[in-house]
Amino acid sequence: MDTEAQHMERDRSSCPPDGAEEGSRSTHVPDRPAAPMSWGRTVFWGMLCTVALLLFSTFVLQPFLIPSGSMQPTLRVGDRVLVNKLAYRFGSEPGRGDVVVFDGTGSFIQETESDEDVVGALLRGAAASLGLAEPAGSDFVKRVVGVGGDRVVCCDKRGRLEVNGTPVDEPYLHPGDRPSDVAFDIVVPDGTLWVMGDHRSNSRDSRDHLGQPGGGMVPVERVIGRVDWLGWPLGRLGSLEGTDAFTGIRPSGPDHG
Repeated sequence: MDTEAQHMERDRSSCPPDGAEEGSRSTHVPDRPAAPMSWGRTVFWGMLCTVALLLFSTFVLQPFLIPSGSMQPTLRVGDRVLVNKLAYRFGSEPGRGDVVVFDGTGSFIQETESDEDVVGALLRGAAASLGLAEPAGSDFVKRVVGVGGDRVVCCDKRGRLEVNGTPVDEPYLHPGDRPSDVAFDIVVPDGTLWVMGDHRSNSRDSRDHLGQPGGGMVPVERVIGRVDWLGWPLGRLGSLEGTDAFTGIRPSGPDHG
């Protein structure tokens, strides 16, 4: 067989049929990079996420920036805690030993009209709701020591608080602090709370309002929620440690009140 003929036959078999190469080229579409998200869409999704976070913070779980040392050593300045707003939504009420955030308007501070513009107040409130700014000046975080009907006395011969006649050892107190340098003997009205900071020598709490209208009692409906978790710093991330200091306190009654 002619060698030249073999080469020609081989060359013809290696070439695609007429039009095959052109068709292959016409059907092959190179991958196109995904179009970048427009500024309008980015702003939309950013606003949507912010609104979702605000709703979640308003009704379920709110970050709260600790602004002072009144709850040391339990909570430190700059801590971000997570306030459980569902804790008292379904019939339960704050209990002794709970650490709560509440609106002190009308109990810890007098109601006054703010001179801050509406937009500024809204922005500041939104930032505080996300834990990015200090809370409103009317919001406080304290520990519940007495609930409605309780008789709370300070102090017994050993310097301890008494609730309904039972002495309370408080392991959460700031080292070196006494339960109170102010003597008191009060009965907590129904529907209110007696609250105190863990850093007793550095806390403005119910004791500071004994002589004012309301006597330092915080209405239960003013409670925003219970502090259940620490969210920042990461080294302390986790649930807030509870206390059994009030275990065994007898219910309030005529003999205690």
